[in-house]
Amino acid sequence: MEFGEAAARRRMVRSYTTDPVDPAALDRIARAGLRAPSAGFSQGQTLVVVTDPDTRREIARLAGEPGYVRRGFDPWLSRAPVHIVVCTSREAYLSRYREPDKSRSSLAEPGVGADNWPVPYWWVDAGAVLQNLLLAAVDEGLAAGFLGAHAIPGLAALLGIPEHHRPIGVVTVGRPAPAAGLPPRSARRPRRPASETIRRERW
Repeated sequence: MEFGEAAARRRMVRSYTTDPVDPAALDRIARAGLRAPSAGFSQGQTLVVVTDPDTRREIARLAGEPGYVRRGFDPWLSRAPVHIVVCTSREAYLSRYREPDKSRSSLAEPGVGADNWPVPYWWVDAGAVLQNLLLAAVDEGLAAGFLGAHAIPGLAALLGIPEHHRPIGVVTVGRPAPAAGLPPRSARRPRRPASETIRRERW
C-alpha cells in the first residue's frame, strides 16, 4: 500500500471482529513501530505485545470496559485480538546524553536533568512509535485504535513493566467490525481544512 493511501485510510477503530492476527503481520507491525526516530538514537521505546485472551480481558477491566459497554458501545479492548503497549524510558535518554559523543549537546550540560529538558523527547518519540504502529496496521489491511495509559490504572503492574519504563497506552489491532470506528453515540467532527492548519513561511 502506498504511504498516502495508508495515511488517508487510518482511523481510530474501537470495534473489532475476534479473528486472530497473523503472527508474521503482527511482527512486521511491531518492527515498523520501532523504526521511528528517537533523539540521539536513544531508542528508549519498548513494546509489550499481548494476545493472551485472559490478559486482554484484564486490561479491559482495568480500563472500565463494562461501563463503556453499558453506555451502548461494543466491547473494545476485550474483543481486539492484539494489544500493543507502547512504553518509554526517560532514563534511556538521560543515559544516552551522558555518553561521550553527546557531551557537546545542550541537553548534556551540567544540571540538565529529566525535569528541565526543554522538550521531553522520550514522549515525543513514543508518539512517533505510536503513529508508525497505526499506519503499519493499515498497511497490513488491519485496523488500529489507541487508549492512553492514564485510563488504565494498574497496567504496568499487570504486565510487569519495570519501574523506569512508562506505558503511554495501548494500541489495539485487529480486523474492523462492520461500521467500526463509528460507535452509535460518537460525535463525528469534520477534519479542519488545510487552509486553517497549514501555514506558509509565517503564521
